[in-house]
Amino acid sequence: MPDSFPRRQARTRRFTLGAPRSLTISPDGERVVLLRSRGGTDPLTCLWTLDVATGEERLVADPAELSGPDGDADLPPEERARRERSREQAGGVVGYATDRPVTMAAFALGGQLYVTEFAAGLTPRLAETPGGVIDPRPDPTGRRVAFVSGGAVHVHDVTARTTTPLVEPEADGVTYGLADFAAAEEMGRMRGFWWSPDGGALLVARVDTAPVRRWWIADPEHPERPPAAVAYPAAGTPNAVVTLEIVRLDGTRTPVAWVDEEYLATAAWDDEGPLLSVQPRDQTRLRVVRADPGTGAVRTVHEQADPAWVDIVPGVPAVAAGELVTVEARDGAYRLVVGGEPVTAPDLQVREVLDVDGDTVLLAASDDPVSMGVWRWSRAGGVEPIAVEPGVHSGRLAGGTLVLTRRDLHTDGARTTVHRGGTEREVVSHAEAPGLVPSVAMLAVGERALRAALLLPTGHVSGTPLPVLMDPYGGPHAQRVVAHRAAFQTSQWFADQGFAVVVVDGRGTPGRGPEFERAVHGDLAAPVLQDQVDALHAIAADHPDLDLTRVGIRGWSFGGYLAALAVLRRPDVFHAAVAGAPVTDWALYDTHYTERYLGRPDTHPEAYARSSLLTDAPALESPLLLVHGLADDNVVAAHTLTLSSALLAAGRPHSVLPLSGVTHMTPQEVVAENLLLLQVRFLQESLRARARAEAH
Repeated sequence: MPDSFPRRQARTRRFTLGAPRSLTISPDGERVVLLRSRGGTDPLTCLWTLDVATGEERLVADPAELSGPDGDADLPPEERARRERSREQAGGVVGYATDRPVTMAAFALGGQLYVTEFAAGLTPRLAETPGGVIDPRPDPTGRRVAFVSGGAVHVHDVTARTTTPLVEPEADGVTYGLADFAAAEEMGRMRGFWWSPDGGALLVARVDTAPVRRWWIADPEHPERPPAAVAYPAAGTPNAVVTLEIVRLDGTRTPVAWVDEEYLATAAWDDEGPLLSVQPRDQTRLRVVRADPGTGAVRTVHEQADPAWVDIVPGVPAVAAGELVTVEARDGAYRLVVGGEPVTAPDLQVREVLDVDGDTVLLAASDDPVSMGVWRWSRAGGVEPIAVEPGVHSGRLAGGTLVLTRRDLHTDGARTTVHRGGTEREVVSHAEAPGLVPSVAMLAVGERALRAALLLPTGHVSGTPLPVLMDPYGGPHAQRVVAHRAAFQTSQWFADQGFAVVVVDGRGTPGRGPEFERAVHGDLAAPVLQDQVDALHAIAADHPDLDLTRVGIRGWSFGGYLAALAVLRRPDVFHAAVAGAPVTDWALYDTHYTERYLGRPDTHPEAYARSSLLTDAPALESPLLLVHGLADDNVVAAHTLTLSSALLAAGRPHSVLPLSGVTHMTPQEVVAENLLLLQVRFLQESLRARARAEAH
């Protein structure tokens, strides 16, 4: 028997294994470095180079040869945490860094440091260093590699093959060179140190978690093991104290004086010195500052403010030809701003700055929320479209070489191409095809023109009533209604089990501009839920096969919160729910995310009360399945257990599925497969029971 779609999806990590990723272009544009596993079911990622002129690929590092198939077994706990924060599901070489000319690279395997040059015939060298190597990064000259081990920053001399600790923690709970939880989970900053351009010093983050409350995550399947301590900054409680120092190779240290703000959002170091963006705790400002490498004094070079919050946009601040590049909410849009001047039109929502190559800025932006195109800006040429066909595009640019990645509704997976001098080369992908082609109706519905998708069973005959399955995420930072196949493969599989599947991006989701996103400020429940209801009714009015007497809803993380919210507050609309890893009490979620939308619990208790599920427990009338990984250190299992206790106290029957050893991700093949099968069974049985009850 052929494997089922759920099994193949789990085995291939949602059909991402074998696809090229993490591409770096050399400054001369002649070489592209990338990560890719050898096949669509191979979880060990290898390091490759591509010669742009000839198209020849070369395997630089194969983890199976260097450290064996179980090389990830000895990962340090800090690296496991980094991978959880970045949602990394593969193994092997999952990250690398290069020198400035991209002639060499460093990477970690199984907590060991490897250094390699890209010249043909050379193989990676295992460096003799302390174990537990995390985030190795060569200096721009390629003479040294800095890395973190045991919470200390070490420097390895590539020529002398010696390793020296540069700065070490003074107390328990202190680390150097690592990102704190809030930065890694919510700000997109995974790094904690940055080389100076001449390789003579490092900008190093010091993180002190002593003020942060410790949460203890036990493994009930192994009661003999002690619980793991997690420094978790829950809303309203202290964050880690993050400071910066400039540390020279001789060990002298200079503090960087940016202490007026709580959050270090981004950091970089260019020829003018360290460039930082920092935020106060309430996130209503974002300040860009320059640090003096000699004294550590900072000066403000740019500032944004907003009464709700200021977004941290990937890729900025940056510098193009000496001018500061930012992305700011202006005129109802996120606009690219260069030297203080908005350079993109208000009908274009800028999502990310992808690269800066001299005076040229490569950006990802949308003129239609379901698509994301690649655009280029320069003083000479203005704003120019590069790849703006329907779909989701990304790219890199350096030395006149452009790399584009495209996903759309007409092809499986992603297509990556390299463009230089009028020629185009495709980068080989070994990703497996899903063997399932979603048939998606992309819609804009209701008075807010909510973007939605409708998927029906393959071969559905009009006139046959179908139970409805809402399949949203529905919250900030993520869209589900996007113009590429991978977004709808699981939804189509659910549709083929006999559902009309509806996916809706409501208020709070990205792509529609600042006002649409800020509609959830102070209330993460009512606007989000109302948009799901409004979209469902609008779609059903045009598609009478949708049976509104049998409506289920499923989701994970914020989508799990939304699923539980739906059956608790709108049982007249939603008749069964599967809530995976749901946030149930926002006071249990982290500071940076939660306080952006709801403020602090002690000053805005009403916002937390409006958004909590716990007081709604007595209202449960419909079947509810709660699913939670017991090893989850992002949305901890206490969320589900607390809601379950409230439901039990109210005498409301419900089901709880605990997943032992599972984190916020579910990469385990059997777990991921059976989770889908169990959800289908639960929803089918629940909605059939409702239909029988309605009939009698």
